[in-house]
Amino acid sequence: MSDASPFITAGLTPEDAPYIEATRRWVERAVVGLNLCPFARAPFVQGRIRYAVSHARDTDALLDDLCGELQSLAAADAAECETTLLIHPHVLGDFLDYNDFLDVADAAVETLKLDGVLQVASFHPHYQFADTASDDVENASNRSPFPTLHLLREASVERASEAMSAPDEIYRRNIDTLRKLGREGWEKLGVGNSD
Repeated sequence: MSDASPFITAGLTPEDAPYIEATRRWVERAVVGLNLCPFARAPFVQGRIRYAVSHARDTDALLDDLCGELQSLAAADAAECETTLLIHPHVLGDFLDYNDFLDVADAAVETLKLDGVLQVASFHPHYQFADTASDDVENASNRSPFPTLHLLREASVERASEAMSAPDEIYRRNIDTLRKLGREGWEKLGVGNSD
């Protein structure tokens, strides 16, 4: 894939560029490149992923940004903007705090009456599945360079799931892919953050 792949940015400032570029590189090399999410290839190649950076320094400000991005995505034409990655590098660096915030994110979807329209998926540099060690390579399937909330259209997820023969096998296939790749192979992708 070309490093010049088109993408949509929201409220881009010069300070935001490194966050967006690192996240775009992670999507290209890990999410799409390793096929960790088979639904991601088309929006990535077609430039229909919106990259937004939250300048929030606390969860209240992040919630405001999340609500704004949920409303923007709901109002956008899916042919132009399929999904949004809300990168928030200055808040919720601790994974357990981030994980707790996901309940707040789900409540925001309900409050905005977007239940059944949009959903929020989770990515974090220290993501850890239950019953895994922090250094288990399978955690990498949800490890982004910075804390990120992924806003998805329910209809798109349903269409993609229907097109797959066994969508429930994605998780198992990702574990196999990442175990074969190994920690060293993951690090060679150059998709982590600097901490």
